[in-house]
Amino acid sequence: MADGQLTDGTAQCFYFSEGHEHAGAFKGMAQILTERGSNGTHKLRAECPGFKCNPDIDPCCCRRLLYKQPDYADIKSNLEIACEMRGHQVIFLPKFHCELIFLEQCWGYGRRVYRQFPLSSSEAVLKQNVIKALDVVPIITMCKFATRSLQFMDAYRKGLDGKQAAFATKKYRGHRTLPLSVFDDLAELN
Repeated sequence: MADGQLTDGTAQCFYFSEGHEHAGAFKGMAQILTERGSNGTHKLRAECPGFKCNPDIDPCCCRRLLYKQPDYADIKSNLEIACEMRGHQVIFLPKFHCELIFLEQCWGYGRRVYRQFPLSSSEAVLKQNVIKALDVVPIITMCKFATRSLQFMDAYRKGLDGKQAAFATKKYRGHRTLPLSVFDDLAELN
């Protein structure tokens, strides 16, 4: 584990130094926080049960206090470090539901077609089958998947949850957006 950084910019070692009775051992969260100027950390528990901190209690545990420290919050992942060393930039995008990205639906169509090909142990044949399966996806189907994705986006934009959005996109098939009457139809179902 790399050293931390105190608020004044000096490095903070997370292991006891030579000459200490526990030389080379990890200091622990409470000791690290004490060195950073937090008082009473030895009385706090290490972490809340199930990593679910109570938002009304601050500070509730050492883990939450550490995660609020600037050098912990802004730490780069190993992937970011490795890519930046090679001159590349990493951009993390938020995780979307697959119904919002129509290419995921095209992949699903291609996978279904791919499973119909005979089994093979040859890598070249498998690669050829993947290309054939993806080429089989018709353009009109891709357009339908794109329209369906737009409908899901519109449903989420209007505040519907996943189950309601699935119902609405199935009922209203002809347009890219959902009519406002969708709320009336959902009220009738409940």
